[in-house]
Amino acid sequence: MVKETKYYDLLGVQPDATDDQLKKAYRRLALKLHPDKNPGDEEKADQFKSISQAYEVLADPKKRSLYDEGGEQAIKEGMSGGGGFHNPTDIFDMFFGGGRRNQGPPRGKDIVHQIKVTLEEMYVGTTKKLSLMKKILCAPCKGTGATKEGAVVKCKGCNGLGMVVRSRMIGPGMVQQMQSVCPACHGKKETIDSKYLCKNCKGEKVVREKKILEVHIDPGMKDEQQITFSGEGDQGPDLEPGDVIFVLDEQEHPVFKRARSDLHMNLELTLVEALCGFQKTIETLDKRTLFIKQEAGRVIKHGDRRSITAEGMPSPKNRFNKGQLIIHFDVKFPEEGFLSPDKLKLLEKALPPRVPVAQTAAMEEVNLQDYDADTAKRHHQYTDGYDSDDEMNGHGGSRMQCASQ
Repeated sequence: MVKETKYYDLLGVQPDATDDQLKKAYRRLALKLHPDKNPGDEEKADQFKSISQAYEVLADPKKRSLYDEGGEQAIKEGMSGGGGFHNPTDIFDMFFGGGRRNQGPPRGKDIVHQIKVTLEEMYVGTTKKLSLMKKILCAPCKGTGATKEGAVVKCKGCNGLGMVVRSRMIGPGMVQQMQSVCPACHGKKETIDSKYLCKNCKGEKVVREKKILEVHIDPGMKDEQQITFSGEGDQGPDLEPGDVIFVLDEQEHPVFKRARSDLHMNLELTLVEALCGFQKTIETLDKRTLFIKQEAGRVIKHGDRRSITAEGMPSPKNRFNKGQLIIHFDVKFPEEGFLSPDKLKLLEKALPPRVPVAQTAAMEEVNLQDYDADTAKRHHQYTDGYDSDDEMNGHGGSRMQCASQ
């Protein structure tokens, strides 16, 4: 039992969620709520911060154990001496492998996109063309913002700091200092003579351009696998472009379920097929038809499994090396009254004999009834209420007591 479930609720998972379920939940929400995708939306920024904190705790076994035992208060007390939570953006970068380099020019942010991919596409491979808007250096001014060399100068209003500090007297001997964005350069730390302002980018040094990327998805790639386009992120002056990262989101399939390199499927059999053999066809993810059969004499029980070699998912390293296709059999029994009593006797003779049970006088014979969930629920409500009253009477006396004289 956990003390509270707030962090689990934020990620939309149950308290017994596995590490993979936590990762998938965080990935889905983080891509949706990231501030870069919702500029100016404070509500989503707060949600992004909350899910990042929740994932930071639940992804760490020690912190998760502490949270399960003592809740959010235990986490706050346990982290009070350790600097608190990490920056939500840092957690996002670490999750998607967007670490920053310590040397060279500053690096721009990575752009992360999620791609929905069907199981068929991950089986045979595919190519998706995706367009995105990115910032590139303005070509006419070569990313300077001006049409003449030397036209860009350090802002005199803030001395190239981008911010200005103003002081005002608020009382005897009391001075208040206020910091604000420099009104002359609007925080850019430099100004450009209006006569030489680049008309193409209007002094912004970058322009937005539509970029089309071809994402090649190889056969056998996995859910949450990342495909990285190095240096395809936003450009900027004195800035190393970040990467564009595509994250594969495998969609559920109505027939096949993937487990690593194996594929699993359910196959329904009638009772006669389970006892006397069958012939079936299976359509594969690449539209081939497999023919399978079971000869009479070998019984298939409900829940039995059979496998077909090399009909699972291909390996990303070698598409001809495939896992297994594992078939789970569901045996469907016939409806009541499917045979007349005389034919049932013939069927009984053909089947293995029953194990007889001798009834004695000490045995109590009862009737079997069809189970009804609604009736059982009402019964539980009645008995639970009765037990509660009975327990109260046993420990706390009767509900009504006479006043003493």
